[in-house]
Amino acid sequence: MRSSLLAIALALSAPAFAQSAGDVPPKDAKADAAKDDKDIAKASVDEDAQPVQRSIPFHGRNLAYTVTPGHLTVRNEKGEPVVSMFYTAYTIPSPGRARPVTFLFNGGPGSSTMWLHMGSFGPIKVDASQPQTIPGPPFRYVGNPDTLLDITDLVFIDAPTTGLSRLLGKAENKDVMGVDHDIDMFTKTIQRYLTKYQRWNSPKFIIGESYGTTRAAGLSDSLANVGVQLNGITFVSTVFNFADFQGDQSLINFLPTYAADAWYHGKIANKPPLPAFIQQARDFASGPYTLALQKGEAISDEEKQQIAQRMSELTGLSPDYIIRSHLRVQPNRFQRELLRDRHLVIGRIDSRFVGTEPDLVGEGADYDPQASAITGAFVGALNDYLFRDLGYKTPLTYRPNNYAETGGGNWSLQHRAPDGFQPIADTSSDLADAMRQNPRMKVLSVNGYYDLATPFGGADYEFRHMALEPQIGANIRYVYYEAGHMMYIDPPSARQLKADLAAFYASAQ
Repeated sequence: MRSSLLAIALALSAPAFAQSAGDVPPKDAKADAAKDDKDIAKASVDEDAQPVQRSIPFHGRNLAYTVTPGHLTVRNEKGEPVVSMFYTAYTIPSPGRARPVTFLFNGGPGSSTMWLHMGSFGPIKVDASQPQTIPGPPFRYVGNPDTLLDITDLVFIDAPTTGLSRLLGKAENKDVMGVDHDIDMFTKTIQRYLTKYQRWNSPKFIIGESYGTTRAAGLSDSLANVGVQLNGITFVSTVFNFADFQGDQSLINFLPTYAADAWYHGKIANKPPLPAFIQQARDFASGPYTLALQKGEAISDEEKQQIAQRMSELTGLSPDYIIRSHLRVQPNRFQRELLRDRHLVIGRIDSRFVGTEPDLVGEGADYDPQASAITGAFVGALNDYLFRDLGYKTPLTYRPNNYAETGGGNWSLQHRAPDGFQPIADTSSDLADAMRQNPRMKVLSVNGYYDLATPFGGADYEFRHMALEPQIGANIRYVYYEAGHMMYIDPPSARQLKADLAAFYASAQ
């Protein structure tokens, strides 16, 4: 559905996350669909840029800027065109010291960057301020009081085959769909932007979300290898290592999120302060819970009962359900079970959102209430803004995602990391290598408490297993918000995130 769905991780993890047969069409169905595809216009190998002057009211003043939608042509080592990469850049003239430039992208893999573009740090933002379904058209998008444009120029990039980015020449999907292919395409896109717009001497930053964090970690090393030195990277809702969605460690990482969700939905007695309660869950997850899972079937009945009782107190689930799950409650089941007594299912991308199911006995959630609540508004607003408001001219149709091609095993998870070949990518080693070689580069880890896609406990675990020297590890700052995977759509979180980012940018220049 979007960057945050991590379709590949779902296929790799426990059965509760497995894709249904309907998620990936059979090959003959895909071929038939291709014949009927109306989006058959080809991208041009020629680069284009269609700048427009705009301004928004911004904290008592007028923030004037240039917005430039356009395409950059990425070529292979033979000089042959491979991909036409679509971007939307927001810039402000800087006659003195060069302004920072930030490259932003979502992930999936297979998602466009519509979510970050229309929901996060740009000067225009979709109003998704309440954890409920956005009213129907006309959708409301307004000036963003929390835009980063007063601090840095912004370049939102759509991944190959998503948004308005398209393959060129003889390029095929297999040439761009994979961890390393994807990193290479974004490396060349950033290089090309820096050259075309003479930004090589600007402070450089990256913001990646969800699978975009996997990409960003890989880019940190790939860009360094071609001489692009980054000042800082912001990781929003992080996953570096897809293997962390398997086995007991995955459940240890998820447990603090279960606790936050139970707290939010009133399943915790006396509702203590959230930060203190989450710390209790962290301590339990990394201590007694970890030890209990390690024992496997050797655990005694008495200890199993004790662990189940404490889990119940932290997660709002019954001890009986936890024991029948062998102390291992998968995230998809938690979505369904937490509010079963209220006939509701909670969201995965943002667990504050709730929805209904066709029956009360299902094992897991059949859909994500958060995605259903906001997707139509983001797609509608993006198309209206880009093609009507900005007047961007193209024969192409904007693709919010391309999961039909990136799913079903079509995305290669193999990765050649600095420490050797990985059959399943873990780009934390790339980030660690880049941080050692550039000890001035700053890192900001941004996570929401109510995120059942990339849990904040998993982000903490991965960052803290990079074997960095203390003086290098000190360059990483961790911030958390009372929101979900897309914490920037929540107004209080967005305000705090802007303040945290402002301090981050100041520390990294």
